[in-house]
Amino acid sequence: MANTSFTGPVNSANGFVGDITGDVTGAVAATTITASSNATLSGTANVIIIPTSDPGVTGAIWNNGGTLAVSA
Repeated sequence: MANTSFTGPVNSANGFVGDITGDVTGAVAATTITASSNATLSGTANVIIIPTSDPGVTGAIWNNGGTLAVSA
């Protein structure tokens, strides 16, 4: 597969395969998104990130070796 650069809107009926680099704006539908820099999400996003060490905040939930724990 060749590398191609575009300016302006790009539509793909069959999606994209491989890495997309640079700024991406507008709606993106993907199974997996990996961001190597900052990512900004707006709208509705169901994302839960549970720390794997005690955050030291009373009542915070964290993953203690596969068991959910509540920080004291």
